[in-house]
Formats: sequence, C-alpha cells, structure tokens
Amino acid sequence: MWRRSSAESSDRFEYLQTLVTEFQDTDSEEAKEQVLANLANFAYDPKNMDYLKELQVADLFLDMLTEDNENFVEFGLGGLCNLSMDPECRDVILQSDGINLVTNCLSSQREETVLSAVTTLMNLVTPSSHSQITHPSILQCMLRFSLSESPRLRNLAAVFLQDCCSEEQVSRAQQQMEVQQTAVGIPLPKD
Repeated sequence: MWRRSSAESSDRFEYLQTLVTEFQDTDSEEAKEQVLANLANFAYDPKNMDYLKELQVADLFLDMLTEDNENFVEFGLGGLCNLSMDPECRDVILQSDGINLVTNCLSSQREETVLSAVTTLMNLVTPSSHSQITHPSILQCMLRFSLSESPRLRNLAAVFLQDCCSEEQVSRAQQQMEVQQTAVGIPLPKD
C-alpha cells in the first residue's frame, strides 16, 4: 500500500508540474485557459496543496488577475479562492499584494469572478489584514452587492458583511454611501 500511494504522489506531482510547464510553454490562449481551469480545480483538493505550493501556483494565479483575457482572470481567481483556504497559501497571497489584486476583480462583469473575489477576500481575513479587507470602499461595494438581483451574490455579500465586519463598520459605510448619493439634498442620478 505504501508503495502505491508513494507512486500515486509522484505521479500527481509530475502531472501538476506538466500542467504548469504546458501553461508556461504554450502560446495558445485556449490551451492556457484549459490548463488554468484544470489547475484551479486541482487547487480544490487538499491532497494537491503541497505540490501546488512547491510549483508556486499561487503566483501563477495572482499573475492572471491583471490579464485582459477574462477567462484567465476568472480561472486564476477561482484557483486563488481554493488555495486561500490554506494558511500558507493565504500568507503568500497576502504578501504578494493579493488583497489589492483581488479587490480590483470586484468590478468584473462576470458573476463567477466576483463571487470568487468576495470569497477569496473572506478567506484572506487575518488580524493583520482585517482593516484592509474591511476598508469602507470594500464595505460599500458589499452593501451594493447585498442589493443584487443575483441571489448568490446578494447572499455572499450578506455573509461577508456579517462575518467580516462589525455592525458599526457596516453602519458607517451605509452612512457614507448615503452622503455620496446626495449633494445639497438633491439625489444624484443612478448608474
């Protein structure tokens, strides 16, 4: 049994390494998208975590967040979301300006990207990152999401506000939004 699981581990690492190499070597955007989607899915399985850390896949996912190709962003953020549950990966993401990179994805037109961004931010909350993740601009964004027609986004934003923020923080963000919506008592046009 030990030999078999050792062989399986070796095969698993080699396969993941092959995927990373293929991503780096190919010029085909379609092939890169496929590899990213596969890596994001593998990041969901804790059995792969040590291999993905060794292959520095978190850095690869982070690099995708600034790409023009929206599939790269979506799959990269999906992978980061999965990796961010691991404390070591979370620390790598935080040390690599991950909060700002992920926060920029909150404005995506793709719901999956936004859902992954919100979830990733929730996973990145630590005592030292809390104030940055609960910055009033992010809270205002979550308040807007909590009014979304999408039940998934609306509910996830509500969970973010409930789990990551104090009532006082949410109240202050709501007040700031109200002030921004009116100028000298005249309502501003809606988007």
